[in-house]
Amino acid sequence: MTGIDERQAAEIIFWRDAVHESPGADSVHNLVNKMADAQVFLECIDRHREKLALRGTVLEIGAGQGWASCIYKRLFPQASVTTTDISEFAIASLTQWERLYQVKVDRSYACKSYETREADASTDLVFCFAAAHHFLAHDETLREMSRILRPGGRIFYFYEPSSPRYLYRPTVWKMNRSRPELREDVLLPAVLRGLAERHGLVFSADYHPSLVKRGAIEANYFMVLRALPFLQRVLPCTVNFLFEKPQR
Repeated sequence: MTGIDERQAAEIIFWRDAVHESPGADSVHNLVNKMADAQVFLECIDRHREKLALRGTVLEIGAGQGWASCIYKRLFPQASVTTTDISEFAIASLTQWERLYQVKVDRSYACKSYETREADASTDLVFCFAAAHHFLAHDETLREMSRILRPGGRIFYFYEPSSPRYLYRPTVWKMNRSRPELREDVLLPAVLRGLAERHGLVFSADYHPSLVKRGAIEANYFMVLRALPFLQRVLPCTVNFLFEKPQR
């Protein structure tokens, strides 16, 4: 196995074995945790509503259990929403979120972020929430997203941990202290911008230092980032990344 293969396998197994997130766990802990994440997701939606697909074809990649797809479908019922994740054990829990949000997602299947089943130029919007830092193969993922997007289509990487290159190592170390069994990465805006250009996509970054779901120390840090926006680009921050496929 390569390093990427091993980390992808660990991601799949995590969803199979996690105490609170495995299929059938029906955990109150998981429900409360995801509801807090949902608050942040709604913030992201509100910040970019005018660029979302209110109808048409929408794909979530790295969806985990698919709760964000359910919220999207509830907010925009005329959109055709497909939910995907690398782990079939994560997708197996989609039905519990469909029941909770009283929606039915149009399609769901397990796949890697760079190996979807979507046809060329078939998709209006691709999104993920706090998941792209798990993708590892960003070049391949953006190539695949560019393939399946219609001209004028968009990709949102919502609420991703980001850092300037010179703070990458300490930021990754901090990210992985709490859950070392499932290694997380931090995204570098400059790298994503270069990959976007390679695949004919227009890149932009919306720095989003949300205060939701923060501990006391974190909340103070992000309050400083909100008060002094110029720091958001030179210190670690959460970011909504947007990639747009130009009209022909």
